Amino acid sequence: MLIPAVEDALEAYLRRTLPLTDDIGDISFDAPSGTWSAQVNRITVNAFLYAVARSSQPPRSSAPRAGADGTIERRAPLPLVQFSYLVSAWAGSVRDEHQLLGEVLTRLLAVQVLPEWAVEAELSSSIQVALATDEMNRPRDLWGALGGGLKASFTLLVTVASDAYDWETAPTSVADISARTSAMARTEPSGVQPWGTDTPAPPQQPAVSGR
Repeated sequence: MLIPAVEDALEAYLRRTLPLTDDIGDISFDAPSGTWSAQVNRITVNAFLYAVARSSQPPRSSAPRAGADGTIERRAPLPLVQFSYLVSAWAGSVRDEHQLLGEVLTRLLAVQVLPEWAVEAELSSSIQVALATDEMNRPRDLWGALGGGLKASFTLLVTVASDAYDWETAPTSVADISARTSAMARTEPSGVQPWGTDTPAPPQQPAVSGR
């Protein structure tokens, strides 16, 4: 559900902001191979997902929520996932493709987070978007692996939290702390007895008189 939700949001955002309605063109997430490109007969924006990795950003904490039975639920911080898309434009001529690609680039540079109106599915975080240079998977190598010629394109990074952990009932919290005291019988050290009626008095010293 995570990847389809991200791609639905990308499509909704681009269709509205370009604009690119269904009757004008397509937005595709297929691999832009030679076979695929031979079948393209309309204006098309292609966003090919070629890499998925854990984001270097710290995990995203979720606020506690009330469960169905009224108990408080919590879950561990969610790891963020980073998707790498190779974005290209397809049209009748190179000039038209460059114009379309430039418009897509401008729309994606205008935001760092996709607006809420574009995100229809319930996700655990917002959808971050950014342009980047992928030094590990260079466009030239990607296009070669796809079996097509080198084409103008850019790398789009999309970051979103993954639902890696379920909600769990939180432990009962401490409401208050109270102290209690009670009297304890006094005890004497072993072998020592207090002076009392059962204890003999110390011996009397004889009186000494002088002449």
